[in-house]
Amino acid sequence: MSARTSGRPGFLVYGLLAAFVIGSALPLYWSFVIGSHTKGEANDFPPPLVPGGHFLENARRVIDSVDFWQAMLNSLIVSTACGVAVVFFSTLAGYAFAKLKFRGSNVLMGFVVMTMAVPTQLAIVPLFILMRDYGLLDTLAAVALPTLVTAFGVFFMRQYLVDAVPTELIEAARMDGCTMLRTFWTVAVPAARPAMAILFLFTFMQVWTDYMWPLVALQETETLQIALDRLALTGQGQTTDYALVLAGAGMSTIPLLLLFVLAGRQLVTGIMQGAVKG
Repeated sequence: MSARTSGRPGFLVYGLLAAFVIGSALPLYWSFVIGSHTKGEANDFPPPLVPGGHFLENARRVIDSVDFWQAMLNSLIVSTACGVAVVFFSTLAGYAFAKLKFRGSNVLMGFVVMTMAVPTQLAIVPLFILMRDYGLLDTLAAVALPTLVTAFGVFFMRQYLVDAVPTELIEAARMDGCTMLRTFWTVAVPAARPAMAILFLFTFMQVWTDYMWPLVALQETETLQIALDRLALTGQGQTTDYALVLAGAGMSTIPLLLLFVLAGRQLVTGIMQGAVKG
């Protein structure tokens, strides 16, 4: 009763939040636990539940087994390029759909939303043929080009800009002599920064963890996920060296964690603004 009268969440809410946080962090913790033990300890039953003291040793084995730093650099280049391109083009398109009146805008927006229902796997064969015809196979451009614009990014920025940018402010800027692009840059972009940060974060994470398309498009060149997949084939014997594989997986999450820390303020700001508008 006290929780209801004070408006504060009760024990059930805190319990559900704690269970959600633990469930979300468990895979990362498990990767670190197994990655910090030897191969024999990782295959024990019951498995170890606390971290060991071999993570740095396994990390050195990862670096010796595959070209880890080059693969990480390749993934960083592709993920950053895709994130910047998606934010730029999606913000432009979202602003046009949200604030500019033109014939067929609702039909075009509906078509963009419909493309989100098409499975990505259906486009792999046409994309492979297209990249082959342009001579881009086994290059980072082949990995990045299909993700430079996304339907989700356009839809996300359109929904955000509808309420984030008052129409009166755009009209005032146009009356002051601002061109369409200057109005976009000085009025829409500052208001859209929290959503842009969230979209960049999601796009970066999606491209960073993508495995299927790089596996098809690349041969000699490797992204981080392809290099980590080869770790399962480097061990000797019939059993997979899970300590080696999960140590590499743990190392691959470090850039994502750093990105979350750096973009945390913009992420919280975007969520809070969306909650207030809702």
